[in-house]
Amino acid sequence: MNLKEQICQELEEHRGEFLSGSELAKRFQVSRNAVWKAIKSLEKEGYEVEAVTRRGYRLKEENDVLAEAQIREAMGDMAKGVTIQVMKSVDSTNTELKRQALSGASDQTVLFAEEQTQGKGRRGRSFYSPYGTGIYMSILLRPQVDGRDAVLVTTATAVAVSLAIEEVFACQTTIKWVNDVYYRDKKLCGILTEGISDLESGEVDVMIVGIGMNYKTKDFPEEIREFATSLDPESHVPRNVLAGAVLKHFFKIYQTLSTRDFIQEYKKRSNVLGEEIVYEEAGVTKRALAVDIDRDGGLVVEEIGDLPVRRTLTTGEITVRVKKKK
Repeated sequence: MNLKEQICQELEEHRGEFLSGSELAKRFQVSRNAVWKAIKSLEKEGYEVEAVTRRGYRLKEENDVLAEAQIREAMGDMAKGVTIQVMKSVDSTNTELKRQALSGASDQTVLFAEEQTQGKGRRGRSFYSPYGTGIYMSILLRPQVDGRDAVLVTTATAVAVSLAIEEVFACQTTIKWVNDVYYRDKKLCGILTEGISDLESGEVDVMIVGIGMNYKTKDFPEEIREFATSLDPESHVPRNVLAGAVLKHFFKIYQTLSTRDFIQEYKKRSNVLGEEIVYEEAGVTKRALAVDIDRDGGLVVEEIGDLPVRRTLTTGEITVRVKKKK
């Protein structure tokens, strides 16, 4: 880490406390002027640093800026080999990483943005991505897995998000098949996985896994206000901590994707198993009971009718129609 990153980390670790310029200069064996320049550089990046004569510098409690060094710190050993970028604003992190993939971006490149102007959801929907309140990120993968295992990436990502939230905040989340994470019965996080195929082989050459999480968002547009929620609008836990935890759990699972061990964690968190659902197939709306998640992440359903038939859904979108009595 360079001096700016080192000082930023020190301020983060002592958030709310004053650290004197001379103390920082001594710790990092630089001049006080070098410390001052590093502080000014952090302010240009959006950090709110309070400076008081004879007391020093401190980060304001509400300060929350995404930063590579702090994300890596939260990832621990799993940061090795991962490239992390942080941008202020992009149209969509998935779209930007696709552009980078076509220009040769490496495997395990991760892009974060403070805001998305055209955040992407499933089926052409948009994802509300206001500045500085959420975690908007995409992961570029050049998978060394076959097609069946590649489908599991979305499922694995949902588990990684849930595990990270439970680790950092000690609260429970649920997963709606196939790719939405829920908190207190409202959507907290959406996952969108897109692929770039090799035209000659037809195999997936690049996968882009997009994660959009409402962390501190307070004001949602009217059309989604009833269904969307944030994790904790008043939290003082930096987004870097949760972002790093998500990546840590994601890459841990990804390294052993083919074992499918994470499927049990997915099933434990499912909020659709045992529920009556509705889905559409070839323009026809069907009712079914969700009965299981198979080892490939497919949703096993039992169609409701005169002759109940079991089948497995591998793609698509479902709606939970009737909540069972608890």
